[in-house]
Amino acid sequence: MSDDHPLANAVDNLVYQPVQVHDRGIDLTVSAIYTVAAPGSLDFGGDELADADLEPVETTRRDPDDEYGWWNLEGGRYVVQHNEFLTDLEEPLLLQPNNELLARGGAHPTVQVDSHLPLLPLSVPDGGLEIKENARISTLAPVGGSLEGAGFEEP
Repeated sequence: MSDDHPLANAVDNLVYQPVQVHDRGIDLTVSAIYTVAAPGSLDFGGDELADADLEPVETTRRDPDDEYGWWNLEGGRYVVQHNEFLTDLEEPLLLQPNNELLARGGAHPTVQVDSHLPLLPLSVPDGGLEIKENARISTLAPVGGSLEGAGFEEP
């Protein structure tokens, strides 16, 4: 796909655009995975809203010469952050787990985004999951699946 893709201008900091941008949307990559070390808090009015304490999960290299490491995750819940950022969106987009993550028992919620990519809870199956740095874990697509219906013109 080229820079002419209708969503290409909506996402900044792509790791490798020729692979990430395709006819169904844009694949997003993982930049960090965290555990929740201490709880956050929510209240009705927002006066007592507090972030959870997040601790980064370290990566390990399978070979000393490897450029990127792996997160070796045990079953449970984590928080994931993407490498990419949203720029000027004309319409909200749908952020969903990609098929490869789902097929390996991992999941994150599907959410509608319009101004930024939120940190997301990541569920890992009981048997665990290994994720390499910059792995494609999510897909950003138009709500309803049609580029034209989302206010974008087809390339």
